[in-house]
Amino acid sequence: MKRTVITGSGSFIPEETKSNQDFLAQPFYGADGRRLPTEPAVLIEKFRAITGISERRYADTGDVTSTLAAAAGARALERSGIDPEELDLLIVAHNFGDVLPGGLQCDTVPALASRVKNTLGIRNPRCIAFDTLFGCPGWLMGVIQADAFFKAGMARKALVIGAETLSRVVESFDRDSMLFSDGAGAAVLEFRDTDGGILHSSCLSHCTDEVAYLKMDRPFRELPDGDQRFMKMNGRKVYEYALTHVPSAMKECLDGSGHSLGDLKKIFIHQANQKMVEAIVQAFYKLYGQEAPADIMPMCVHRLGNSSVATIPTLFDLVTRGQQPGHQLESGDLVLFASVGAGMNINAVCYRCD
Repeated sequence: MKRTVITGSGSFIPEETKSNQDFLAQPFYGADGRRLPTEPAVLIEKFRAITGISERRYADTGDVTSTLAAAAGARALERSGIDPEELDLLIVAHNFGDVLPGGLQCDTVPALASRVKNTLGIRNPRCIAFDTLFGCPGWLMGVIQADAFFKAGMARKALVIGAETLSRVVESFDRDSMLFSDGAGAAVLEFRDTDGGILHSSCLSHCTDEVAYLKMDRPFRELPDGDQRFMKMNGRKVYEYALTHVPSAMKECLDGSGHSLGDLKKIFIHQANQKMVEAIVQAFYKLYGQEAPADIMPMCVHRLGNSSVATIPTLFDLVTRGQQPGHQLESGDLVLFASVGAGMNINAVCYRCD
């Protein structure tokens, strides 16, 4: 039976490491514009206890989101062994386009996918390059889009990339800035005869009261340029939303695949923060009246932070290449991908390794 399979993965993790200790001299402000009275050292320790994040990666000043994407894409193509000229689709998921260091203008013309195609030297005009904006679930939405193209008979091979430089769209005076990081992850997908591949997918968008849980807004501390906007998050609302809706979406996806919970080997969930993803997975298992196994969910948020659309493909690449201690994948293993983010959007994919 023909299904969508991942035949190569790649990631690009920037070299610059910014540890929690690097924020000790940073004053933090609240939404009311006042400096938070708690000492930065105390805030940082509370942050680590909740999020699990000890360090994150920032892109080099010479890089932008599209260059990170191209690097990850090149590695995925190399590991897949396919000729890049055979690609039918090149999809890049991001949220802010190319943002220069020190700037807040989002550059999306031409599309990042077009820039990546150019950087990779792909000349085939039938390789259609386009971007996907779907919040943090963007890369997984790109995978779902490619799968739909395949099933419609419009494509057979695709490169799907998630890349972001969130460090350039957050306000340094906002303590939430410690969550975010930069990076890129990619996968080559092919439609071919297999016993594995994508078995089922599900998506949700809640865009009423939830639409502004993550948005661009004024800084907490007034800056000389009063028109500047930064990414802002209502963390409590995001947490409540995710815990309410993501577990049931994951269950719908797994049940739709025809498999049982006991068949599941790994869960690759968007690396938002440790407390939230652990709570989501536990809630998912409780829908079946069970407790989550200790080894079901690999995590890289502790050392890489939250790089939005890049977290799932980066984590999958690390596990696939044996770079995530205690976690590995073999042919026939059943995995569940899931993500949640701005929109508010949710998606999940049930996949059996080829």
